[in-house]
Amino acid sequence: MADMGSFRDAVTRWAAGGPGGPAHELAGRLSVRTAVLLEGLSDAAAVDALAERRGRDLAAEGVCVLPMGGAMNVGRFAALLGPTGLDLRLTGLCDEREQGYYVRALDRANAAPHGLFVCAADLEDELIRALGVPRVTELVESEGDFRALRTFLQQPAQRDRTEEQRLRRFLGTKKGRKIHYGRVLVEGLTPDGVPAPLAGLLAHL
Repeated sequence: MADMGSFRDAVTRWAAGGPGGPAHELAGRLSVRTAVLLEGLSDAAAVDALAERRGRDLAAEGVCVLPMGGAMNVGRFAALLGPTGLDLRLTGLCDEREQGYYVRALDRANAAPHGLFVCAADLEDELIRALGVPRVTELVESEGDFRALRTFLQQPAQRDRTEEQRLRRFLGTKKGRKIHYGRVLVEGLTPDGVPAPLAGLLAHL
């Protein structure tokens, strides 16, 4: 049975050089109207988690949350999904340092974004600052990762970093950890404590 995951996979294969027919067919069948261009899977996990908390079913609304495997791929995805391709409404969430890639790629595709939301460093940084170090540490402990965190913090390379920077680095030290905590950190937020870029993106969809 076709679902938004099937569409996302079809677009990813198309962007990698595969045929575009399956993406076109699924876009029509699923009434896809919007693509949310995200750098990676951890960003997608966070967006999905916040949507669920707010009682939103993005797939049913015709919204595809699309991790691109890196900000450098935004030009390819924008060309396929914007006016020259599937003609979807495009929006996205990006890091401040990647904002230029997004803006230039969307401009080349004649796909001015209907809302581009920018994180100061990255989404993990936004979430850590919103929650605070003590709360993030509690969440890490509740997930069974406190021993790994303690070992990481004892490394000499971490001494000159701030507490927030250490936690952010820790989330990227093991494959899959950033994706897992993308959801965990969002679920740990208070209703009025959602970082502005993430809250703005969801409100815009």
